[in-house]
Amino acid sequence: MDKETVFIGQKSPKLSSNGPGGCPITIPPLPLRTRGPALSLAPVNHPLAYLLLLLLGATDLFAQLGTPFDEVTANEAPSATAARFVEGITLDGKLDELEWQNGQPARDFWETFPTDRVRASYPTEIYFGYDEENLYVAALCRTPGNKFVIPSLRRDYRAGGNDNITFVFNPFRDKTNAIVFGMNPLGVNREALIYNGGESGGDFREEWDNKWRGESYIGDGYWSCELVIPFSSLRFPAGATEWFFNSYRFDTQSNTRTTWHRIPQNQIIMSLAYMGSLQFEGGAPQAQGSNITLIPYAGGGMRRDYQAETPTDFNGNVGGDAKIGIGSGLNLDLTVNPDFSQVEVDQQVINTTRFEVFFPERRQFFLENADLFGSFGFERANPFFSRRIGVTRDTTTGEGLQNPIYFGARLSGKLTDDLRVGLLNMQAAQNRDQGLPSFNYTVAALQHRVGARSNVGGIFVNKQNFTNFSDSTETNADFNRVVGLDYNLATKDNTWNGKTFLHRSFSADGQGDDYTHGVNLEYRHRNWNVQYDHIYVGENFNAEVGFVPRRGYFSSGVEAARIDYPDNPDVVTKGPVLELRTFFQPGEGLTDRTGTLGYGWNYANTSELSLGANYTYIFLFGDFDPSRTGATPLPGNRGYGAWSGFANFRSDRRRKLSTEFVVEAGQFFNGQRYSLVGNLQYRYQPFGSIDLRASYQYLDLPAPFASTGLFLIGPRIDFTFSKSVFLTTFLQYNDQISNINVNARLQWRFAPVSDFFLVYTDNYDSLDFGVKNRALVAKVTYWLNL
Repeated sequence: MDKETVFIGQKSPKLSSNGPGGCPITIPPLPLRTRGPALSLAPVNHPLAYLLLLLLGATDLFAQLGTPFDEVTANEAPSATAARFVEGITLDGKLDELEWQNGQPARDFWETFPTDRVRASYPTEIYFGYDEENLYVAALCRTPGNKFVIPSLRRDYRAGGNDNITFVFNPFRDKTNAIVFGMNPLGVNREALIYNGGESGGDFREEWDNKWRGESYIGDGYWSCELVIPFSSLRFPAGATEWFFNSYRFDTQSNTRTTWHRIPQNQIIMSLAYMGSLQFEGGAPQAQGSNITLIPYAGGGMRRDYQAETPTDFNGNVGGDAKIGIGSGLNLDLTVNPDFSQVEVDQQVINTTRFEVFFPERRQFFLENADLFGSFGFERANPFFSRRIGVTRDTTTGEGLQNPIYFGARLSGKLTDDLRVGLLNMQAAQNRDQGLPSFNYTVAALQHRVGARSNVGGIFVNKQNFTNFSDSTETNADFNRVVGLDYNLATKDNTWNGKTFLHRSFSADGQGDDYTHGVNLEYRHRNWNVQYDHIYVGENFNAEVGFVPRRGYFSSGVEAARIDYPDNPDVVTKGPVLELRTFFQPGEGLTDRTGTLGYGWNYANTSELSLGANYTYIFLFGDFDPSRTGATPLPGNRGYGAWSGFANFRSDRRRKLSTEFVVEAGQFFNGQRYSLVGNLQYRYQPFGSIDLRASYQYLDLPAPFASTGLFLIGPRIDFTFSKSVFLTTFLQYNDQISNINVNARLQWRFAPVSDFFLVYTDNYDSLDFGVKNRALVAKVTYWLNL
């Protein structure tokens, strides 16, 4: 036993499997504190030895309690090593191979919830190895018991509210983009990509898939897992002896969240600003000689439009994707006749605003290095939004429809340690029903690192009509182009974050005032988060392949949040929040303004509560019906001010029954509005959950304007028969567009990253239950590494 590892005196539970050569390997009892590098494997059996260890443990514990917290020392980057494996492992999650002992593990995790100033009460140790083809990862996770929270057996779960561990790899050491792998105690896998340093939830994309294997094992007072990740599934600098790495773990029984590199509570748990070092001993991973993946598909289905009274349309398709690794840092994605029918349906919303609603990209082809193309500008002034390619929307059902794509190519990744490049070209088919010519889409993007984590980037977007079809609803049927330059600021410790950009559009009928500019600057301190931003969008700025729902305005805003850490053990953090925003329109002056004052509490049982008040002033230049039901519109050329109060609550997600809702009531234009938006989820562990999502808004406006209730309900039933067979049923009733939508998706993962999908979609008129349209689609994909 390592002399610096002190154990509580109880007999070690013995793993059922033997190590190489028949040597039994045992997992030690719970460490009280671990400082040494070696993996302790042998139990101590002599009573005097136990007594001595207990005395040493008590002395060590009192020493810890008497030592004040030193933030400088706590934020020093930890290190671990990966040993070169001579033999592979038996993938069973048990850590019973002797080779795991050869490296220095990642250990001594820090809590980040409910506090961020103590070591983890229930330790985690992570071991690494590698050979010519694979990266091997194993973790030993101590627990106070074996009553785990496992929402379902579905792959790509989200980490919050359940037991799991996540491994975050940053091979290029830029602390900007990372690859994520995760496991839970039942051996359910997940993988994802983190963009832009992981500074917001939208930078985490679990839709990304790749080919690797992992298994878990549940022991007495612990669970463990092993992962085998082919180097062909990763992008990394060939020959680099160091990667950056971090890990975070959710343990529902001790109600803690812990990380290897300490992450302060005012930072997001997946922030890449805080990374440790993973050193490769005895060499370094090399680029694979053959790194080609083919993903062919075959599919077919039937669809009928009952409103148009057209006959049933039967169709079949074959096509596929290819992934080709170029060197160790670049990836070439190719697609021919792609089909995205297996993508899960969008969650519908009630829209009482004047502007378009954003729906995220879910299609696999567009996800890898998606930030390189899609993170320019701000969220609502984005020059490139991939859902503009190959997707249209049915205005009567709210359903996303495919506009066929002939082919596409996408080159993206690291050209050097500091330079990222992205090139995309896609040719869409003509769609006369939607009034769309056959457009070609080209995007080029560059991003160069500046300093530790900042970068400067440029983008060019071109949409070109290569046909003579002109019966189009598009603003510019011939071409539309955007060029832009961005600077992204991120300091080493993430105290300062920001962005500034300048973009300009070019169209056949260009009329000037066709640019957009923005600035964002955020300061993060343990007790303060303060942010300022402003944006100008010209009246004629036209990014047809982007997401710009509003034009012709200047907006500025400030947000400030105070974070206090009370002595009350039931409250983790609390504090006030202030948000102010103004909108100016050239030639008109100040038009819209909003203000929010709130106060929030984060509780030790993981629930959250916030209360506050909003003020909104909107100047309508034209008539507008906020119900979007065809009712008498509110008169334009006048302003409307409104006060409202709100309450947000999210309950403890570890419970089988949990809820989250927002209640708001108050003035709305020239009347009143009352709204309730939320969900109620019941978990039937581990096979799935029923998630009842609902939104109700009652608009009470004086006659002759709309006084109506807008109701949307969307039960989502998730059932996992096993770790490879999933059924998701989505029911959505949307009173605003008089539509009932049924979407059921059966997925069978019959081989790694290879699936069979059966998708059924039905849309009804909610007024008379008449069928609008109906479709049934089957599709099979197979992932083949060459």
